[in-house]
Amino acid sequence: MKTLFRPASICAAVLVALMLSPARADEAATARAIIESQINAFLTDDQAAAYSHAAPSIKRIYPDEGRFFDMVKRGYQPVYRPGNYAFGRVKIAPDGSGVVQEVLIQGPDGQDWTALYSLERQPDGSFKINGVQMIKAAAPIT
Repeated sequence: MKTLFRPASICAAVLVALMLSPARADEAATARAIIESQINAFLTDDQAAAYSHAAPSIKRIYPDEGRFFDMVKRGYQPVYRPGNYAFGRVKIAPDGSGVVQEVLIQGPDGQDWTALYSLERQPDGSFKINGVQMIKAAAPIT
């Protein structure tokens, strides 16, 4: 009886994993689209569009678009004016409440960075950016 139960359990686990995969892929794609939209807003100096992707916790700290935009310009220059960027690894919370997306960015000065974007699911089901951690890449060994 145990030998029949194990293959059935394995099949069930695989089916559950396959059923969950599209949702996870959708969450990752959504996170990338939000980040890309915000970066494009920074590149075109569209304060309203950039601010629209900020989570309520960020909007409490920066209650208007101008202050938020100035903070990004001063403290997140590689995000504000990236030379190039590419999406890296993504981690999705098991309960779907949040996403951390790695973005490899070259700043306007040519310096490479890793930006870790943290997005949180909102009560309406959408995701908003609630923080970005910037990690400066080590200088290449010559």
